[in-house]
Amino acid sequence: MRARTFRLQPPSTRHRSQAILLTLRSVGYTFHTGSGRCRYNESFTPAGAFIMIQTLFGSLEEQQKPSFLDRMKEAVTRTRENLAERIEEAVSFNKEIDRNTLDDLEATLIGADLGTTTTHEVLDKLREKADRKQIKDVEELKRLLKEELLAILTAANSRPVQKVDGTPEVILVVGVNGTGKTTTIGKLAQVFRSQGKNVLMCAADTFRAAAIEQLEIWGQRTGTEVIKTKAGGDPAAVLFDALQAATARKTDYVVVDTAGRLHTKANLMLELDKMRRTAQRIVPGAPHETLLVMDATTGQNGLQQARLFTEAAGVTGIVLTKLDGTAKGGVVVAISRELGLPVRYVGVGEKAGDLLPFDPKEFVDSLFA
Repeated sequence: MRARTFRLQPPSTRHRSQAILLTLRSVGYTFHTGSGRCRYNESFTPAGAFIMIQTLFGSLEEQQKPSFLDRMKEAVTRTRENLAERIEEAVSFNKEIDRNTLDDLEATLIGADLGTTTTHEVLDKLREKADRKQIKDVEELKRLLKEELLAILTAANSRPVQKVDGTPEVILVVGVNGTGKTTTIGKLAQVFRSQGKNVLMCAADTFRAAAIEQLEIWGQRTGTEVIKTKAGGDPAAVLFDALQAATARKTDYVVVDTAGRLHTKANLMLELDKMRRTAQRIVPGAPHETLLVMDATTGQNGLQQARLFTEAAGVTGIVLTKLDGTAKGGVVVAISRELGLPVRYVGVGEKAGDLLPFDPKEFVDSLFA
């Protein structure tokens, strides 16, 4: 069989310094990237070589899957630009880091929505070190600032998730309309299903038009069954049905949508209390988690909502959505410091897989990457 020599296009990286010799003896195909030349039997095509290489070394798509840290870095890009890079600007006007430098930094921290209380607390500790000449340069300043922010986040996020054995874990999801509450429920279902768990979604938001249909769409996307009733129905009744079904099927998680309620709507808060009592009758200790969905773009306004919801609805954790769309990601720190509530998840996009478990260290590292 006649052999033919041809030149392949160089790799997309254009890096040819490392020669790799791949010998696929079973088909008599030899490929050498050092010279960029291939010699092969005509009966075997370059496409076939690619398939075999992919089989041997794995999918390129899998190899390029971004890590958790990479995704978090991408999500907080705008906050990082608003915070870490302005630190450089504040320090550049001063030869040494002293109280005046830290005074300039105050506006930057507040602008990132750390909040006045949190900002003052952090800067007071840094001023003490500056007075003792313990902050040598901007890198030392960043390191100390990271330590302070991490300490605040770690203290709030040390509260463990309640362990549930033998019964469905019931998660009540609350929040005002427009924060991404129903979307978050769909993403939560995806998170649990990716862990191999059985999930039911309960469409107990019978107040808002199209809320049930929206949850059904997420059920289809994630392969999760939705227990529902007609619009305007009794939310406690549909929750009762969902928990009965989950108990009979030994379901791992029941994620419950609730009406997008303002803390000022007393009747809606009474409805939430009724749902709690219903849940406790079916599943002891339920709801095991009450997550408040907050929109990161609302900043300090969202913090005030969270404070009032915590008092009225017994919130045990926060899901912060739209983190990728704001320069005010510092509100994560403000929530942890002023409410003492753990941030359980953060939304970093619109796809089903764009809900990440929150990790304080990864978050802080991303801000100063």
